Amino acid sequence: MNINVRSMFHLTILAVPHLIKSKGSIVNVSSCGSMKPITNKPLYSISKAAVDQFTNCIALELAPKQVRVNSVNPGQILGTGVRRTTGMTKEEIEKASEEGKRKHPLGRCGEVEEVARAIAFLASDDASFITATQLLVDGGRHLLTPR
Repeated sequence: MNINVRSMFHLTILAVPHLIKSKGSIVNVSSCGSMKPITNKPLYSISKAAVDQFTNCIALELAPKQVRVNSVNPGQILGTGVRRTTGMTKEEIEKASEEGKRKHPLGRCGEVEEVARAIAFLASDDASFITATQLLVDGGRHLLTPR
């Protein structure tokens, strides 16, 4: 909760005065795991669901000030280095990546650049009428039943 929610809350409080002046936007990073529970990771799913609700609440508060707030909700993304920080071995990481292919209807895990492009879109003027949206960047993973 400290990393996924509390840090986002504090950073938002600090950024809001500038965002109001600049009519900027916020793009939070959540997860497709916020919408359906992930087996053996209840706290992760709970914290990412809190990110989605935080995004919606702040979007409603800031909309009258012309500040948009959205989130991207990725599936399993390769190349982030997150798995290495958990102490997984190279073999375990490779196995998780292979399993990830079966968990996404598109048959592959996502790439960092794909999530970055979604964030750039939501932050851009091309998304000027989009707020309080959770954009799934998950290769369809949210469509499958967890297990």
